[in-house]
Amino acid sequence: MIILQNDVETSKDHGCSPSDRSVEQLLESGFFLLDKAPGPSSHQVSAWARDLLGLEKMGHGGTLDPFATGLLPLLCGKAMRLTGRILTHDKSYIALLKFESVPDIAEVESKMKDLTGKVYNVPPEISAVKVQVRTRKIGKFDILDTNDKLVLTYIECEAGTYIRTMARDLGLMLNTKVELKELRRPSSGRFHLKHSITMQQLSDAFWLWDTKGDESAMRKILHPMEEMLEDVPRIVVKDGAAAAISHGAPLLRPGVVSLAENLGVGSEVLIVTIKGEAVALAEMVQPSKVIPDMTKGEVAKPNCVLMREDTYPRSWKN
Repeated sequence: MIILQNDVETSKDHGCSPSDRSVEQLLESGFFLLDKAPGPSSHQVSAWARDLLGLEKMGHGGTLDPFATGLLPLLCGKAMRLTGRILTHDKSYIALLKFESVPDIAEVESKMKDLTGKVYNVPPEISAVKVQVRTRKIGKFDILDTNDKLVLTYIECEAGTYIRTMARDLGLMLNTKVELKELRRPSSGRFHLKHSITMQQLSDAFWLWDTKGDESAMRKILHPMEEMLEDVPRIVVKDGAAAAISHGAPLLRPGVVSLAENLGVGSEVLIVTIKGEAVALAEMVQPSKVIPDMTKGEVAKPNCVLMREDTYPRSWKN
């Protein structure tokens, strides 16, 4: 980080560190990592969670078919503005494939290798998505285990990849029918199933908080939205700058406390307060190397404001 101002103070009366937010505040801008069970659609699951928690809206990051299970991020309040980022995360899957006859494993592995890299991935007929030719990057397509006609596989792929299509294409290459029998998603981006919860656990945690006043379980499973943005370069700003940006103003040079090195014009950055609160995602209008020599002017323009307008008081006049 390039430090531009030392000993800058932040208000004790406004805002707070993301880890110190109340459960109510986290429900306004946080997320859960759910282990979706087979049966309901992703939309149904998010609707159940929304109604359980008494929220107006709840989004989900990455659709899973009703029969599929695994990691499904559920986004609350302001965190829903980050849905697009979650949807574009690379994904991993455990897929159980059933072959029409006992396959030659060496041949299967050879064809699976041909289905890695940049491949065509046309939505299956059962998909609601308009059928169109498109490509997706497949990082891994490996065999984990075999049993007679069943082959357990592990897949790492670009967001939006249809695993049914991969099974179908594998069958076409082997001149046999291959059916996707089970599908489970262990990870999405940097999030993993080991940090996820079931709907029952969510219900129990909410009951403890709502009925017994015990918020310990809710605090363990409800994450601040800043955790979704840990890989984004940051610019730290003063409280007054945070207030202005939350109203849609650009970031000006006097408001900058520190910033990441090697940022170019057009780079995406996360503007945060001294306490670490997300203010906005923004686009750099100046490279970071020239900013230390600036005394005024725009540094970055916000394109997705994440902070509530009343978090910090206005320090300017109309």
